[in-house]
Amino acid sequence: MPRHRSLVVTVASTIALAALAAGLAAQAPEPGRGYPSTDWPFTGGNWSSSRYTTLDAVTTDTVDRLGGAWVTPLPGGAASRATPVVDDGVIYLTGGANVFAFDARTGEPVWRWEPDPEAGRVPSWQGVGLDDGRVFFGTRSGEVIALGRDTGELVWATRVGSQERTRGEVVTTAPMVARGKVFVGLANGDIGGQGRVLALDAATGAVAWTFFVVPRPGEFGHETWPQDSDSWEYGGGGVWLVGTVDPDLGLVYFSTGNPVPMFGGELRDGDNLFTASVLALDMETGERRWHYQVVRHDIWDADIATPLLLYDTTVDGEPVKAVAAMRADGYLFLFNRETGEPLLPIEEREVPQDPQQLTVPTQPFPTQTETILFECSYWRDRVPPPFQLNCSSYTPPSVDEQTVVAPGVPIPLVRVTPLAFSPDTGYIYAQGRAHVGRARRFADPFVWNTARFHLTLPDAVGVLAAVDTATGRVAWKNEMPSAFLGTSGPLVTAGGLLFRGSPGGQVEAYDVRTGERRWAFRTSEEGSRLRPGPASAYELDGTQYIAVAMGPQLWAFTLDGDVPARGEPSPDPPVDDRPSGPAPRETDEIETATLLENPRGSVGGRRYAFDEYNFNPVRARVTAGTRVRFTNNGEIPHTLAARDGSWSLGTLNPGLWDFVTFDEPGTFLYHCEDHPWMVGEITVDP
Repeated sequence: MPRHRSLVVTVASTIALAALAAGLAAQAPEPGRGYPSTDWPFTGGNWSSSRYTTLDAVTTDTVDRLGGAWVTPLPGGAASRATPVVDDGVIYLTGGANVFAFDARTGEPVWRWEPDPEAGRVPSWQGVGLDDGRVFFGTRSGEVIALGRDTGELVWATRVGSQERTRGEVVTTAPMVARGKVFVGLANGDIGGQGRVLALDAATGAVAWTFFVVPRPGEFGHETWPQDSDSWEYGGGGVWLVGTVDPDLGLVYFSTGNPVPMFGGELRDGDNLFTASVLALDMETGERRWHYQVVRHDIWDADIATPLLLYDTTVDGEPVKAVAAMRADGYLFLFNRETGEPLLPIEEREVPQDPQQLTVPTQPFPTQTETILFECSYWRDRVPPPFQLNCSSYTPPSVDEQTVVAPGVPIPLVRVTPLAFSPDTGYIYAQGRAHVGRARRFADPFVWNTARFHLTLPDAVGVLAAVDTATGRVAWKNEMPSAFLGTSGPLVTAGGLLFRGSPGGQVEAYDVRTGERRWAFRTSEEGSRLRPGPASAYELDGTQYIAVAMGPQLWAFTLDGDVPARGEPSPDPPVDDRPSGPAPRETDEIETATLLENPRGSVGGRRYAFDEYNFNPVRARVTAGTRVRFTNNGEIPHTLAARDGSWSLGTLNPGLWDFVTFDEPGTFLYHCEDHPWMVGEITVDP
């Protein structure tokens, strides 16, 4: 009997303990719910990708004490621009062809995963996703891979691209993990095929569902593509950036890229759904719940090129779940994320037309929201003759026109780097580049327009800004040389600070309310050019850390950290006196035209274009006394002369050449008098 009673008590105790454990597990918050603090388990911090932490030890009052806690070089000479993902004292990061795990206290390596060189499984530059036992990442070979968190050993690998591997199909998104599923987007390299969103079983890697961005025959939206051609089959709509999820609504949200061919509107009549759109999909089935297309029939590469962001707000005294999307021209679109209804008014505005490109008559514009970039008047006195500033948004790139300069589109400006949201200010933070360029394309619709640099046009301007979500107005905006903008993007904290990395090798902190730079720390020698990643925040043993990948090194910062800086920080705003554009080529042979190869190919193979109005090279370097030969390798006459009038070759007909001897050191511009927008530069060394 005693033994029997003992057994009963033991079993009863075990059952009670199991029930208690189950109850505690049920009450434990899910990793993606709420703003992160101790850990940073997603690239965006949580399911909303708000990039906000509740940690507040580092404030505007204490940030002067912030110093390096540790720094570790990435093994194998790798470099990273991924967000460090932190959980349970370990940092996970993609870099080069590797996935790394580091001790979050010391920076010491825990494990390193390298792909088989023949498999081509290079991880996405955006980073990883996590669940309790696995690390997930996408690859440039169109796969999603799961590794064991403790060992880095391969658990499963699933191909999510076409059955026959198609060039350009890559998984650049960091996986978003929720409720036993891994959500990723497939990009198309802008060279054809179809972008898609997929859900995979986290345990097995089995594909649960696939949503094709370009609708297939019989699907909703297919009528927005030509019905008498197969252009929809290579229609594009790549999904490049991490998604967000709201499990309470049962929705996953992704932004989509441009249609293909990128500038060839004549081949794809219609609005071209669901390219350049916000997509809200059912988490369980992948069915479309709602969408909003921010650019119809895109011929400018003007899609949504930053990750979406979820936040909570109040409208007319009622709580509303919202989603934010920033278009490439710096306009913020805000929606009710349950219904897709705009939270701030959007109107249709007439835009310039090009019948050959089958342009649509209007495009959507928020009526209250300000762009974080600049209005056209900013450039009015900065654009020199013979160019004429065109202030009409969405001017179609022209095959024939050479003198149109358009601000904003067609040149993408707000791209790749994430947004951030602070519930303390109600502001969304973003960065971008403002510049102007020739609105020109080549006759071949599949050749990308790469002529975005011009010697006499003003340099691009970098912008870091905050937008008030309640009003849509810009709360503050900082200007900086575009070279210092980089690929990092903002992290905001409850301590009232915004952190970002600079390609000049600095980590910086700004006041979230005013935009004032409060701290800067140099991680590399002055003159460095890095591609830093977005920062993350975490806490260990009661100590707050800021972690950021600065190219070949991973840095962590904390109050009173004793790892010294690598030099003095640059002034605020930083100064960049180096010339933009390509470096001079040492040559005494200059041609009047350039043969351009579409650098990553396109539908139907590689494409080539002959640019009649682009010197080759556009910048040259010689020593004093060099006799330089100018050859007209084009199809029309050109009259070459120095901009300062010091020499002229007269008219060179096709196939002919002439010489100029440069005796005086200096840097000089020359042009074609018949086509004065055609400008070259030569540097003469002593």
